[in-house]
Amino acid sequence: MGLKRTDEFRADAVRIALTSGLTRKQVALDLGVGLSTLNKWVTTHRDTDVVSDKDLDLARENERLRRENRILKEEREILKKATQFFAGQNP
Repeated sequence: MGLKRTDEFRADAVRIALTSGLTRKQVALDLGVGLSTLNKWVTTHRDTDVVSDKDLDLARENERLRRENRILKEEREILKKATQFFAGQNP
């Protein structure tokens, strides 16, 4: 019985690591396992059906959106600074 729970735990850990958007370090910390252990599980289970193609597609899309959001925030900060700079200029 313990083995089944362990297998299920590993599968859940891999699913979280591959789809949550969190760093592997954070996932390992949250789950109370070592980073090297989590990485080993991911390597072992990466090509199994632990994570569906749909889940992987959603995880990739989430990562793309996070990246895009980060870039937009950085651009907004640059524009704010430029606006402040030009507002402080005396014609």
